Amino acid sequence: MTRPQYPASPSSSSVATLPPALPDAALVEEACKKSGLLWVAVPGMRDRVVWHVWHEVDGRGAAYLVTGGGEQNVPGLSDGQLVRITVRSKDKGGRLATWSGLVGRIEPGSTEWAEVVPTLHAKRLNARDGEAQPERWAAHSVVYRIVPQGPLLEGPGRYAKASGAAPVQSGPGTTRRR
Repeated sequence: MTRPQYPASPSSSSVATLPPALPDAALVEEACKKSGLLWVAVPGMRDRVVWHVWHEVDGRGAAYLVTGGGEQNVPGLSDGQLVRITVRSKDKGGRLATWSGLVGRIEPGSTEWAEVVPTLHAKRLNARDGEAQPERWAAHSVVYRIVPQGPLLEGPGRYAKASGAAPVQSGPGTTRRR
């Protein structure tokens, strides 16, 4: 199976100079606003499906997600890392766009936290602790921002030939026995 290659990790000085091209940025933003799910590919790990919220801070849109502390688990995700994000088409359910994103950790108590967490809290389905959820996130979870970087890796008219499906892992649930 052929997967898109990760771009080389940029230096911190080059990160700010890699905004996506305008049509690519519009596609990423619209797709992420409509679909509540993303596949996050951390180098060396298998892709993980995560719920997210697309939110704009200081004029730049990004995907925000919560991990750990009883929320979704994304092993290997860390601040300053470049990851591959795949977003599905809300209409057809298939892969619409794949892009590179720079991960940033949002610190509890920061201005960005105060702006983003209420939106995440409102969109979180089935919160086990109701209105106390943001306090749990501050104590036990991590909120990440993933900002698009550079041009699309895949999109309309430029998809990889492979399906992108992960190979089936062998095990008792997948092994046929007679």
